[in-house]
Amino acid sequence: MKIGILQTDSVRPELIDKFGDYPDMFRSLFRKVDPALSFETYDVQHGKYPSTIHECDGYVTTGSKASVYDDETWIKALLHYIIQLNKHNKKLLAICFGHQLVAEAFGGKTDKSPKGWGVGVHTVNIHARKSWMQPEQETFNIVVSHQDQVTQLPDNAQLIAGNAFCPNSMFQLGDNILTIQGHPEFSKPYAKTMMQYRADKIGQNTFKDGIDSLKKPTDELSIAKWFIEFLKQK
Repeated sequence: MKIGILQTDSVRPELIDKFGDYPDMFRSLFRKVDPALSFETYDVQHGKYPSTIHECDGYVTTGSKASVYDDETWIKALLHYIIQLNKHNKKLLAICFGHQLVAEAFGGKTDKSPKGWGVGVHTVNIHARKSWMQPEQETFNIVVSHQDQVTQLPDNAQLIAGNAFCPNSMFQLGDNILTIQGHPEFSKPYAKTMMQYRADKIGQNTFKDGIDSLKKPTDELSIAKWFIEFLKQK
């Protein structure tokens, strides 16, 4: 199976040697579950897209420091491309920024949360169990890093998981699109480094809680298994 990575941002240049870029993180995570997967990266932030929508079996969007409501040409182009992927029955895994953009593309809403930054490891409650959710869990722990949140789901979306801080943390749209607010691809050391860079923006209490939360175990391998199973389902 070939997965197309729709890259919407890059890791800070001074951190790439240590952590890799965002596509590297996804490749590393997914190959821990299925080493046979192949990947192609498309820098959609700079207008690079597949020559044909069928170039890959499924697609995944990276996160981004941009907001989906920013008046940027590349964001509008990606929103349109997401709609086209769905029309052509192409599978899409939408992460963080992508999760929010899917909501906007299909009639939902994304806003800057009055709750402030979500950082560190959050526990998310599963509301709907799906056939691709193997192994089954009642909750999952995941690294998060966001200010914006999906505040209104598209009318035909199914809420999969959420918590008090981010009620719409994960949803499915039809058979083709699965979205998640958190970052299964982020390592704890990378999450810690990004919190340190943003400490002034995040605020002292949130920063401390975020750093302390990194002691909790995370479920990125379970989530990666879910993602791959979702992509494989017809």
